[in-house]
Amino acid sequence: MPGKTVQTALVLVPPREVWPPIQAIRAEYDRNVRRWMPHITLLYPFRPRVDWGVVLGPLSEVCAQTEPFTITLDTFDCFRHGRNATLWLAPEPKARLIALQTALWRAVPDCDDTRKYSGGFTPHLSVGQATDTRADSLIAALQEGWEPITFVAAEVQLIWRGDQSDDVFRIGERLALGRAG
Repeated sequence: MPGKTVQTALVLVPPREVWPPIQAIRAEYDRNVRRWMPHITLLYPFRPRVDWGVVLGPLSEVCAQTEPFTITLDTFDCFRHGRNATLWLAPEPKARLIALQTALWRAVPDCDDTRKYSGGFTPHLSVGQATDTRADSLIAALQEGWEPITFVAAEVQLIWRGDQSDDVFRIGERLALGRAG
């Protein structure tokens, strides 16, 4: 079975013009703001960069069969794990993202980690971390001042980082959605 690495991922990165309000929250609450750009994780860990040539064809075909669609980031939520919580924005329509993730996973079935949770794959855009006891009040405060963000998902990205413990992820490949891409 092919190997996977935490140094690569297949993600959906919102267009840069919608980043400012997301990054403002992440700058305050997300210890990973420097390492990761705002993104919705689809497959992680993923195949090493040296193997991308093998998977680009099947992934590109999946993307070609998926028309671009509009995503709205309107609601905050969290994953609770022990005494901590990961805060996130819920992208809608959830069903379109689940369908895209499922099709991409079928092209590289060993990259199934994002599907292994009890509820299956949950599309989300992480914005920070908090203690479990603070999560609900923080979500309420973030929600109160939030203006929904809408953008078109027109591509997915293969991202990578180097071996250094403080290296940042960067986009290595862009796979357009739809036949026009």
